[in-house]
Amino acid sequence: MTTNTATLDIDNTVSEWVIHKPSHARVFEKYAIDYCCGGKKTLRAACAKNQIDPREILRELQNQEGGSAGPDEKDWSRATLTQLADHIEQTHHAWLKRELPRLRALVEKVNHAHGSRHRYLEELQAVFLRFAAEMDAHMQKEEQILFPLIRRREAGAAGGMPLAPPIAMMEHEHDEHARSLAKIRELTDNFTPPADACNTFRAMLDTLRELDADIRPHIHKENNILFPRAMAAGRSE
Repeated sequence: MTTNTATLDIDNTVSEWVIHKPSHARVFEKYAIDYCCGGKKTLRAACAKNQIDPREILRELQNQEGGSAGPDEKDWSRATLTQLADHIEQTHHAWLKRELPRLRALVEKVNHAHGSRHRYLEELQAVFLRFAAEMDAHMQKEEQILFPLIRRREAGAAGGMPLAPPIAMMEHEHDEHARSLAKIRELTDNFTPPADACNTFRAMLDTLRELDADIRPHIHKENNILFPRAMAAGRSE
């Protein structure tokens, strides 16, 4: 899906703004507007939910139009489904597979060392370990079932299971991931280190912040680009 900037307004969805220019995500992050799982809301509805004047956000979005492209400015709506699935695996899944084990160790170590003084760390560990286990299973289902199915459909292979059930399951799991990360942000006061935080504590919070920042474009590319296009391609067969 490509959209002319001149036609974008507050009745376009949040995801359409980010698909048009990925750096628009920075504006939505600034105002805590969800553009991944909540990307199907119009900008008008998202602003109403967050009690924000949409004209203010419109100005910021339009001011970005003349800026230079960032590192993730590729228009993924123009990529093939296979290229996008490969990118998600090689970039977002690879990051998670590398960093989740490190984060598990950091979260457990920090809770063990500081949990008696910062009681929220026990709950943080429980929320994170559940999130990490769910994400490991989620990536496995995408890599072994859904993404190969999408690639085969794009290559013209007939038969196989319908796309709608696994896509619906992945979107449901994305909602669960988003809720877990929202809880992590709440527990850590948006990744703010306490005054007595040691370097390990700070490293844990920094990596949790990176995790939160990576998940948003990851889910956006799946929910708002890959899955709708795969479903549309399936209907056209």
